[in-house]
Amino acid sequence: MNVESGIQSDYTVYDHDDRQARRRRWMIIAGAVVAIVVIGLLAMKIFGGEKAAPTAAAAPGVTIIVPGRTEIVATISATGTLFAKREMPVGVAGEGGMVQAVLVEPGSWVRAGQTLAVIERSVQAQQANSLSAQVRVARADADLAQAELDRAKALVARGFISKADIDRKTAARDAAVARVSVAQAQFGEARAQIGRLDIRSPAAGLVLTRAIEPGQVVGPGTGALFRVAKGGELEIRAQLAEQDIARLKVGDPAQVTPIGGKRAFTGTIWQISPVIDPQTRQGLARIQLRYDPELRPGGFASALINSGMATAPQLPESAVLNDDKGSYVYIVGPDNKVIRRDVKVGDVSDAGIVIQSGIQGNEKIVLAAGAFLNPGDKVTPQMASAGAANR
Repeated sequence: MNVESGIQSDYTVYDHDDRQARRRRWMIIAGAVVAIVVIGLLAMKIFGGEKAAPTAAAAPGVTIIVPGRTEIVATISATGTLFAKREMPVGVAGEGGMVQAVLVEPGSWVRAGQTLAVIERSVQAQQANSLSAQVRVARADADLAQAELDRAKALVARGFISKADIDRKTAARDAAVARVSVAQAQFGEARAQIGRLDIRSPAAGLVLTRAIEPGQVVGPGTGALFRVAKGGELEIRAQLAEQDIARLKVGDPAQVTPIGGKRAFTGTIWQISPVIDPQTRQGLARIQLRYDPELRPGGFASALINSGMATAPQLPESAVLNDDKGSYVYIVGPDNKVIRRDVKVGDVSDAGIVIQSGIQGNEKIVLAAGAFLNPGDKVTPQMASAGAANR
């Protein structure tokens, strides 16, 4: 009994010590966990809170300009086709025939009345010779009738010829003279017809096209055999919107550049269309140009027309954006929020883009990086330097 009681007592002591050890270990672990959690919360409060506060309050900086209004030369851009200012089609004026010779080529300068081509005329020449002979016959008959009348008048005083005979001979003389006039008129008509066989230029100018060759048979229905630019003057017929047409007047200067060329030619508006096409809402401005070998009728060209002086805002290209709705700029409002403003652009040059409508010039315009902004965004505006605003 005593031995068992001693053994049981030893087991009880050992079990108590083990429980105490386990309890201490759990307390240590729990304290470590609590310490880690506290440290983590403190770290989040210190570092996370300080970092989040600036992020929530920060606004991106943007460069702005106030363009004002600038006095500029107002220009209108247009495109069109080059033509002869006065193009003269030249065809057969007479009865025509076989072409005997062609005397000019496209690009030749001709005088008024100069022969461009000759039609074969052997038959007409023989007819003219026949009519010339008839003139001579008629003149001989008239001379004979006059001589007989003169002899008859000399015999009237002697009573050998009656007054009635004198009247008949006078009538015969007059008929003979009339036949001379008829023969002369017929001969003149033949000569005129022969002259019309020569194809002549109606005015001085530049030969543009030639549609005739020796041996070709031509007639009144053949059509134009040559086309001549009167005086060599050319023009561009520029198609313009009706609002642009309203800004122009006859005499306005223009610079015309053929497509593919680098040289600009000076011209002036000489005619403005009095009507607007109801389908395209466009009108025609005709700009006359002096002849130059680099200007070829039928070619395409662009024109920059000076329509006077105007006062308008002018912006760098970086400030003007475009989308499917058109051109627009971003304005920074009084609360530093971005506002979209649709604009109508005008001429584009090295100095910038002219704004015809949409802004007055006293607004704060975002100079660049507008593509990264959205309407309503809050920004920190910074005024651009003079050099940056001019780029």
